[in-house]
Amino acid sequence: MSYTAWILLTASLVGLSCGLIGVFLILRRMAMMADAISHTVLLGIVTAYLVTRELSGIHMLIGGVLAGLLTAVLVQWFHARGVQQEAAIGVVFTSMFAIGVILIATKVGNAHLDIQHALMGEITFVPWNVIELPWIGEFPEATFILLVVLAVVLLVLLLFYKEWKITSFDPGLAASIGIPVVFMHYLFMSLVSVTTVAAFDAVGAIMVVAMLITPAASAYLWTDRLSLMLVLSSSFGVVSAIVGYMIAVWLDTSISGSMAFATGLVFLFSFLCSPKHGMLSRYIRPVSASDSP
Repeated sequence: MSYTAWILLTASLVGLSCGLIGVFLILRRMAMMADAISHTVLLGIVTAYLVTRELSGIHMLIGGVLAGLLTAVLVQWFHARGVQQEAAIGVVFTSMFAIGVILIATKVGNAHLDIQHALMGEITFVPWNVIELPWIGEFPEATFILLVVLAVVLLVLLLFYKEWKITSFDPGLAASIGIPVVFMHYLFMSLVSVTTVAAFDAVGAIMVVAMLITPAASAYLWTDRLSLMLVLSSSFGVVSAIVGYMIAVWLDTSISGSMAFATGLVFLFSFLCSPKHGMLSRYIRPVSASDSP
């Protein structure tokens, strides 16, 4: 595959995984948790590096997932004790992110781990950081990890589709019929953390937040069916990756930043043109009704 194809494939995998996860974040009114976890995983990644002194490997994924789970636990703990959820998210994520930044500045030294890399990623390096796979040969490490994560996300969604559907729309009903709501919550937070960490190194925190929230918010404007919303959200993620890359090439600018910007363009189009909730449809429908005999 060509250099461009690897970049587009990697970004599309981010769009697919984040698009699927983002639907449930939107339905559970937890969009800001995506922003929180995408930043607090930095603390887990830095801590894993300080322990192992290696910038790649499964330990980085484990560190990020543990940081994401710690974020969810602390937010829930503060919220259960009277702190507003938005305030709890803000306090936890800014504090943990700040600790990660301080550790980078004081402990990491000359390692290839800095704030610019954490925020924007460097997807252009993806095709060069390869691993050797049996029967396949050289394969970009980030792309392989994202393929595995997408497979895990799809598998868990299929296994617990009904449970997450019920817990997302009516947690009280879910608890009354015996569904372990707390377990499902932390399982979901684990998926968010795994997806975020897998995408973090390649595309950075900004694009992860954009891909987790904006495609799902766009899909929400088009349909009220969960299954269709999942398809649309993941599709919007892929479209944003492709359009964003074209914008980056055209303007000779950041690829991840352009892809994040493209998610905003998709949302703007949906906000204006979706047949049910779009701004234009609100003006067209009354006119059509008044003109009809």
